[in-house]
Amino acid sequence: MSQAEQSRKLYEHRKSLLQELKRSYDASEEPDKQQLWEMITNELQDILKKYTLDFSKEQMKIFNDPIHGHIALHPLLVKITDTPQFQRLRHLKQLGGTYLVYPGASHNRFEHSIGVAYLAGRLVKSLHDNQPELKITKQDFLCVQIAGLCHDLGLPDDIPESWKHEQMSVLMFDSIVKSLNEEVLREHGLTDNDVIFIKELIEGAKASDNEWPYKGRNVEKSFLYEIVANKQNGIDVDKWDYFARDCHHLGIRNSFDHLRLLKFARVCVVNGRKHICFRDKEADNVYDMFRTRYTLHRQAYQHKIGNIIEDMFAEALLLADRDLHEDRPADMLKISEAIKSVEDYSKLTDEIFEQILSSTSPNLKESRDILDKIMRRKLPKFIGETRLTKKIKSMEELKNSWKAAIEKYKPTDPNVNLTTEELPVYVVDLDHGMKDKNPIEHVYFYSKRKPNEASTIEDYQLSSFLPNKFNEELVRVYYRGSGPVKEEEKKMEEAEKCFQTWC
Repeated sequence: MSQAEQSRKLYEHRKSLLQELKRSYDASEEPDKQQLWEMITNELQDILKKYTLDFSKEQMKIFNDPIHGHIALHPLLVKITDTPQFQRLRHLKQLGGTYLVYPGASHNRFEHSIGVAYLAGRLVKSLHDNQPELKITKQDFLCVQIAGLCHDLGLPDDIPESWKHEQMSVLMFDSIVKSLNEEVLREHGLTDNDVIFIKELIEGAKASDNEWPYKGRNVEKSFLYEIVANKQNGIDVDKWDYFARDCHHLGIRNSFDHLRLLKFARVCVVNGRKHICFRDKEADNVYDMFRTRYTLHRQAYQHKIGNIIEDMFAEALLLADRDLHEDRPADMLKISEAIKSVEDYSKLTDEIFEQILSSTSPNLKESRDILDKIMRRKLPKFIGETRLTKKIKSMEELKNSWKAAIEKYKPTDPNVNLTTEELPVYVVDLDHGMKDKNPIEHVYFYSKRKPNEASTIEDYQLSSFLPNKFNEELVRVYYRGSGPVKEEEKKMEEAEKCFQTWC
């Protein structure tokens, strides 16, 4: 039996039940009729209370956001934002060292998180209003918004490969729940199961053909797992916010229209599971989203100077790892070990650089000198960049190739001596979100005539101007030497010639 047939039969069954209830009411006499009416009214009010997303009676707090305008947040979300764990995000630059390249990029993770919560609510409400049969409840709505609010409590850095920032975000959220007291959540209708659901949303659901592995919600609500952190095709409100916000502060044009995509979002059953799908005519807009991601990485996130500044920051932190705090107790964790403790991790913010710069400790001199060079703009000089035309087996192979090129190169000035120590090589990976795959092949679309049926888009429905390759590797070389200005200029001139020959 098709899903449409099942829905029709269910509708007819419910309709007959309502008609029977009406006949029973009409046949009743006072005072039975009055009692029956009160019972029906109470039941309907319970249904409305559970499934309506009207929070008009709540004391909503208004945030004036430069990207989304006036944002109304539920009191429970406001209580979360008022915790130390969340306020910490005010002291974390959204784009880290990129701020030192793009002066306007001074926005913080705090406002980004509020923006994600807002867009998560917008998407859930749109689905709820357009498809009431999805049975989205107030609890669902609040849980998705809270997940959006708390998704970046952990820094999005690949510290070790086995540790992801979502894991720390979950631990930080646990800390918030503990500090708020469970009664605060219960006051707003949330249970222990809802807390599990929020943590699952933060981590994001991965594509799976196996049995439904999640406990927060059953498989009927699988589409809710694609809103905050979508591991299946990368389309989520986290990206919608930071694309708009980062482009605004960087001064980079954003061709992706998330508001339009939001209006054409719909839940369809694909391969036996409910997914968020989009109108087929929005395929180019969806591609613009992935292209915007690539553009932001190419021009800002992986900027040639921004990357070297981030590299110097990392070097300074490694040198300060154990000696940041004078007379530290033996059991006090190093900076690099802070991920082992929520309490220690929550104290790590961008202010750590100010602590190092203002310190007079001789143990921090090397670290302080590196940060001082960043402040004074005494950075390694960019020599050149090229695209890899073939896949390298390892970074070691590339370094050996560059070393061989330097040894083989004969400088025009016999007094110039080039070394790999002064000319390090870096590799930058750029893609559209799914390595070398076309991400749009993993997005489901529906048509105007068949709004309940969705599938991946056909090649002939896409623009012929789309690229054939969706990732690239850039090789960059910098000059990290020091010496008299004229000597440095000669070395850089020879290094550029050597790099061009190597390319």
